[in-house]
Formats: sequence, structure tokens, C-alpha cells
Amino acid sequence: MSEAAHKPRRRRRTAEEARHAILEAAQKRLAERGPEEIRLQDIASDLGISHPAILHHFGNRESLMRELSRHAFESLNADMVAALVERDGDATAWLDRAFETLRDRGHARLLAWATLTGRLGAADGSEGEPYLIRNLASAVQARREAHAERAGEEPPTFEETVFAVQLVSAALLGDALMGGVLRQSAGISADEVTTERYRRWLAEHLSSFLLPGRRRRNSD
Repeated sequence: MSEAAHKPRRRRRTAEEARHAILEAAQKRLAERGPEEIRLQDIASDLGISHPAILHHFGNRESLMRELSRHAFESLNADMVAALVERDGDATAWLDRAFETLRDRGHARLLAWATLTGRLGAADGSEGEPYLIRNLASAVQARREAHAERAGEEPPTFEETVFAVQLVSAALLGDALMGGVLRQSAGISADEVTTERYRRWLAEHLSSFLLPGRRRRNSD
């Protein structure tokens, strides 16, 4: 019997598994090189599959990039919702996870690129697109309502919470994209130590938008 006959056959991926593997490979290249350098041929080489196999699952690079953008946004959103629940309102630890995902995994560059080029989809939830921050805003709203009930205060409206989440999102995304450049332009260091101090400062101030009364209690 030949040696080839003894080799176990590699299990064929399901369509869902293949799509997930392609997205993961694209995510890795995103973190390493940025969205502009994601090429289907390179992803196919990374996975040991053919270029047409990627086209079979995504159609073209445009469709892959749109799906990767949505995947990145939804993953970040789900990660922050989970952190909000797990950390019991610890804004510093909660925002740390967002900083890491946006900067280190390349999601900030991807989301900025996808938004500016129209690849992220409709912002209002039309054309089948999900309301991308609804779950996060709903989780924050629940925490704010619980705090208001304990304090005997009037709870914020959902719109106010959406505005708070929007502010936090803009601050996180902006720092991941150009925080270092801005600090350098002001004549201060952009090293990791300064970046860490900025994150602590930002978390302290943003927590007042997410969890009213938290800063006051911490400073008493």
C-alpha cells in the first residue's frame, strides 16, 4: 500500500467554517498591515486554499471587506457589552478592553476606512443593516437606570445614553487613530507610559457620562 494511502484525509470545512477561517485570516492581516494591504491572494496563501475558493464565499474583495468591517464592529460591540456586565461598571477595565481591540487589533483603522468609504453600511439600520450600537447603548442604559433608582433620581432618557455612548466611541476611536500624534503635537511624550496615563484620565472622566455619580462617590 502506498504512503499516500495511509495519509488521513483532511476534513472538509463547512461553508460557515470556511467563511470564519477567511475572516480570521483577514483579521490577522488587518492587525499586521492595515486594511489597504488585505489581498485575497495573500489570504488564500495563508489558508492553503485557492483564490477562487474565497471568491466562492465572498464574491469579491469588496464583499469581504464589508463583512470584515461589520464583523469588527459587532465583535467590539459584543466585547464591550460583556465587559460592562462582567466588570460591574468598572469603567477603567471596561475601556481598556476597547482601547486594546481598537488599536492593537487594527479595528480603529478598519472602522475609519470602512465608514469613510461607505463600506460599513447604512448608519440608520436600513437596507438590512443592524443598529450597530443598540445593544451597547441598551446595556449602558440599564446600568444608568439602576443607578438612578438606587439614588432616587430621575433616570436618563435612552437618547441621552446614546449620546453618551457616541461621545465615548468617538473618544476611543480618535485616540486609537491619532492620540499619539496629538500628544506629540502638544509637546508631550507619546510613549506607552503617557498613553497609559491618558487612558486612566479618560476613563475617569468618561465614567461620569456612562455611570452618573461614580466620580463623586470615588472622590469622597
